[in-house]
Amino acid sequence: MRILGIDPGSRTTGFGVIDVVGQNRVYVASGCIKTQGGPLPERIKIILDGIAQIVATYQPNESAIEQVFVNVNPAATLMLGQARGAAVAALVLAGLPVSDYTALQVKQAVVGNGHADKEQVGLMVQRHLRLSGVPQADAADALGVALTHAQHQGGAAKQLAAYRMSIKRGRMA
Repeated sequence: MRILGIDPGSRTTGFGVIDVVGQNRVYVASGCIKTQGGPLPERIKIILDGIAQIVATYQPNESAIEQVFVNVNPAATLMLGQARGAAVAALVLAGLPVSDYTALQVKQAVVGNGHADKEQVGLMVQRHLRLSGVPQADAADALGVALTHAQHQGGAAKQLAAYRMSIKRGRMA
């Protein structure tokens, strides 16, 4: 399975692509879509086009994106939400299933501590994927989102399936 992780941002959107091979997580690619400022509609188009190009290049099977957290600055939160919406739209238009995770979930899955800082996330992403260096912060966050999705897909969902159970409306069925 190939997973595309996205860390949305109105100025810098990180992406990370990993392959899941059995119990192994293998690094494929990562980087950032930089919008260089400018009016928000132009930045949204850059995000849409950038993600479409990444999907075309790496052909992921699934995608995961970090949820927006409510910031002290409402205008910044709204802009971030619009950037996230553009990323989700690009993934949906590409026909990918989209899962979302909170920053807390990502930090918990990657570092083991939901209150870890960006440096800790980067170091643990480097360790999990056996990289020679720490990725740029937004790319590391996106790889963390992909790793979180791989962990969630491989854990509880498979165990529930083994017992012919699923989760519907937040309850086991």
